[in-house]
Amino acid sequence: MSDFNGLATGVLENERIRLEYLTSSGPRIVWFSATGGANLFAELPGFNVQTSLGPFNFHGGHRLWRSPEIMPETYCPDDEGLVVEKMQDGVKLIQCTQVGIDKSVEIRLSPDLPAVTLTHRISNSGLEAVNLAPWALTMFRLGGTAVLPQPEGNADPDGLLNNRVMAIWPYTRINDPRLVLRDDYILLNAKPDLPPVKIGYFNPSGWMAYWLDGILFRKSFDVQPGEKYPDGGCNAEVFCSDKFVELESLGPLTALEPGSGVTLIETWELFDTLDVQFIPAEIREKIKHLIN
Repeated sequence: MSDFNGLATGVLENERIRLEYLTSSGPRIVWFSATGGANLFAELPGFNVQTSLGPFNFHGGHRLWRSPEIMPETYCPDDEGLVVEKMQDGVKLIQCTQVGIDKSVEIRLSPDLPAVTLTHRISNSGLEAVNLAPWALTMFRLGGTAVLPQPEGNADPDGLLNNRVMAIWPYTRINDPRLVLRDDYILLNAKPDLPPVKIGYFNPSGWMAYWLDGILFRKSFDVQPGEKYPDGGCNAEVFCSDKFVELESLGPLTALEPGSGVTLIETWELFDTLDVQFIPAEIREKIKHLIN
């Protein structure tokens, strides 16, 4: 057992990485680092949203939500009732909410690689079908660069159809200086003291990354072409505020019948041997061996 801003945590670690999860709230992963290194995740004690069901406390780190985002259901408080089940190679965190949408996250640690696999599951314990998508959000400290691969190639043999659609939130400024739109990558430089910015798109590559303090964090996720995704077809989104930057993956929208569930699987990897002089213009050369 360990401690995160006064909250008890459990620990999973191998020789390469360390992960901590809350044992009474969540599911929430609040620490992820190279062994002996600093926490890559944002730590947000006291940061919350008031709802008619009570306050939702973010705490920081990684959480599982439902999309589309609605109040108060998406923000249903989860500071009590967490069940922790130990597994041979990890742990399962289970939360039954007040609104009939139950959540669980299985965390499986690689025995020798800097990697974990997360199986997120949302289940409908209510009496009516609910249309939703699983939504996995990871909050990082500011100061790094988010990297989102752009779709490449033509959507049809003649090159007449579009191959990219981007969702832009109302508070996002098109000329935000943190956003860099390139042909190969979308970059978001996570700087403080600027208004919020958020964009989303359909990411056929199935991965996003964050570069911070000489370490590259990559999250990979399932891609299901042809399915209907939230927010105009987004399976990947990035958000930055004055407190954190967030990489978000989404599953397809599903009519979730009572008693059924839907899953979203992510794999997290750390690469801590890249050149510390990493700059945006060299991103392709720095990480091309990680893409395949």
